[in-house]
Parts: sequence; structure tokens; C-alpha cells
Amino acid sequence: MSQSMASLILPTPPSWYPGHMRQFLRNLPALLGRTDVVLELRDSRLPLTSINGTFEGVLQKWRHERQILAQKFLNQGPAYLSSSAPSLRGHSSLVCEHIVVMNKRDLVPEWGIEPFQRAIESRFPNQRTIFASWNRPKDVKNLHETIVNIARDNAHVSNELNVLVVGMPNVGKSTLLNALRNMGIPGPTPKALRTSANPGLTRALSTRLKLSQEPLVYSYDSPGVMLPFMGKGDLGAERGIKLALIAGIRAGLYPNETLAEYLLYQLNLLNPLAPAYLSILPPGSPPTDDVFLFLDLLAQRLNMLKRGGERDLGRASEWFIRWWREEGCAMSSNAPFLTQEGLESEAGETGHHVGSPLKVLDSPDAVNEVLRQREASLDVQRGAKDGVQRGGWGFDFQWELSTSDVANARKAGADMQAIVQREMERVIDEYAARVEEESKEGGDVSSTQLKKREKEIKKAKREKRIKEMLERRRSGKK
Repeated sequence: MSQSMASLILPTPPSWYPGHMRQFLRNLPALLGRTDVVLELRDSRLPLTSINGTFEGVLQKWRHERQILAQKFLNQGPAYLSSSAPSLRGHSSLVCEHIVVMNKRDLVPEWGIEPFQRAIESRFPNQRTIFASWNRPKDVKNLHETIVNIARDNAHVSNELNVLVVGMPNVGKSTLLNALRNMGIPGPTPKALRTSANPGLTRALSTRLKLSQEPLVYSYDSPGVMLPFMGKGDLGAERGIKLALIAGIRAGLYPNETLAEYLLYQLNLLNPLAPAYLSILPPGSPPTDDVFLFLDLLAQRLNMLKRGGERDLGRASEWFIRWWREEGCAMSSNAPFLTQEGLESEAGETGHHVGSPLKVLDSPDAVNEVLRQREASLDVQRGAKDGVQRGGWGFDFQWELSTSDVANARKAGADMQAIVQREMERVIDEYAARVEEESKEGGDVSSTQLKKREKEIKKAKREKRIKEMLERRRSGKK
């Protein structure tokens, strides 16, 4: 039943890199000169795919320049900051913090958050990682306190803190900033930034927004920046379709049926025995890898009909994508050999059973069918001898474990979270290696961009030759 990636033909990723994104990246180094804290937002549902590698080179240079500045401050004292040295122009302070905010945490299961934080921080020690969601006041307060504490800790070198918010399109930058402002400013605070469910609304750097009065903290919202090129081969094709699934690129660049087919493939891969989508199909429906049969069953379940009684597969595919964005991602994430106690703990944390259906499943029979399917899956996992069981946390983190793998790890003193962390670290390392290999092979640059670079190099060489020739003429040399 399960499709292989070879049989799933992914379309060539489209290019979506409007001029305002290019302009912002061009201005980013100058903006960082006036920035103390970079809040880089990513999407919790795809924590690796929503990394924009184009930021990293600029941020590394920013960190390096601030380290040099900090060393000079230590050597020469506070008077150095008030000097008119050219190296200080454009710098607001010595503060240099990079905080990665995994936004929309409410759309992923809690059991993977702590292992992921430990895994990502072990691989990227220069950045903090915080999970947050704008509709969880505790998260917003925690993030706001983190920023305010940075301002307090550095009050001796700067009387205000400037925060720049960056990230890919539609990761929730403007929404989270509105929530932070509401948390930090006393009294009613009108919404300062427009928000939209569609990517690309913010097209220019915002005006300064005050996030805290005491100490003074200001922030800037920025346009979401897409990768200039998704990449070549399967890696680029899958990157593009994943970003489309989280509404990270402009709607309409991928047909909904294509997104639905990839979504069906991934859900079958995560749990072939009881994929999460069974909860939204008519009770008793078996797993399937036929996207048209699946959409037909879904349209039947939702009573989506066209004029004349024909089932509306287009509306069904749109609903399926929205279901995954809002609830299905958390439902489909599956830790192998997760015990019933683990499920009960998860239910207590999130307020619902893992695999809980949407509100559309209002009949007792439908709910019982979902619970039966989940129990069947758990029974198979509990009864496995040395069989391999798949697990995953969203589509970016997937792994295979056997009972012997888990038994050996537990003998060594590892609990389930430690096992999950180990697998996440392995996936992060593999992803980083693929991205590095892609960069070395030029797979992160399109043929159009390569031609443009070649033209720019030729132009620079030609201008250099002309300049040298003119200088020789002025000096009387041939």
C-alpha cells in the first residue's frame, strides 16, 4: 500500500522571490549594525525546512563584528563607545543575541519539544531556541521576559534595546510582535501591524514599535524572505512542497491536488497501519495511497458535492490541507513504542487524546472508530519483537527504531525522551550535511542566478581593466 518516494513524482519547485525580498536582504547588513537582538521565527511544524540559510552568512558576520567591538570595549573601556571612531558608526551597542523562535507550537505535540530543544542547541550553541505561540499568554510572557532581561543585563552599555524580527513568509512575525507589544505596554494597545493568513503581506521594514517602557525595548518587523532558489533534485522539490503545505509561499503555485497527494504519502509513511487521516474518513475506511480514492471518500464524509451530485474533490483537497495545518500535524506525529501512560500524559498536557478528531466527528461511532484505530496501532507496536517501527515529529523528523534499539538504549539508562533526542540529532546532522553538499555542488543556486553572477564577474573584470588602463595613461606609462 505504501508509496515510495520514487513512485511519487514531485513537481519542479517554482520560483517566488519578489523584489522587496531581494531589497531587504541587500539592506540587512546595515540594519544589523543598529540591531541588538535578532528574533528569527521558524515554523514548529517544519523546524528544519523553515530555516532560511541566506540569513546565516549575514548573521555570522554580524556576530564577528560585535565580538571585535566587545573586545575593544574591554580593552579601552566605556569611553570607546562614545568615540567617533569610524568602526563604531552605525553600531547601537555591544549586545549580540540570536534567538530562534519556533512559532505555532500549539500545532505540534508536546512530547517532541524538549528533545528538539536539546538536540538543536547541542548542534547550534550560538543561538537560543524558544517555542512559542501568540495565542498562549504564557509563551508570549516568557519570550517578552527573555528580551527584557537581555535589556536589563546590558543596561551598562546601552540605554535601549533594538530587536529585528526576521524569518520566512507566513511564519507569524507580525502576529507575534503584536502579542509581545500587547504584553509589554500597559493599558489598551491597538494592533500595530497588519496580519494575514497569506504570505507576503509585509513588504517593507516597519517603523519602530515599543515592546517595553522600562527598560526601553524597540522592535522592527521585516518582510518574510523566501529562499532565492528552492534547490535542485528531490531535496529542492520536497522543500518547495513542504513550504507550500505550511502556506509559506504564494497560494496557487502548487495545485491543491498535488499537495494532497504528498500529504497522503507522508501520513502513510509516518504510520502505515493507522495513519492520522483515518479519523476524517468514513468509519471503517482502510488506509490508501490512491489520492483520488482518498479525496472521494473525504468528500463523501464531508458531504462536499458539486451541482448534479458529483463529489467535489477540489474542495476536499483544500479542506484536507487546512486540516493538516491546523490539527493533523500534531495528530500524525508518532513516537514508536510510546506507552499508554505516555498517551495519557500527552492528553493531560494538550487537553485532548493524541489522535483526537476534528469537531466534524460528532458521532460516537466515528470517535470510537478513531480510538480503535489508534489502539490497533499501539497493540502492534507493543507486540513487536524485532520489527522496525517508524516514528516522527512532523515531516522533518522521521526515524525507524526496533524493540532491540529501544531495549539497548534503556539498558544504557536512556529514557524515551533521550532516545527521541538522539534520533533528532541524527536527522539534524543529516539535514546539515545535505544542505552543505547541495551548496558545494551549486544546487542552492539556479542556472539563471549563475548566469547573472558570471555577467557580474565579467563586468567587474572589464571595469578593473579600464581603470588600470586609465591610471597608466595618467602616469605616462604604456
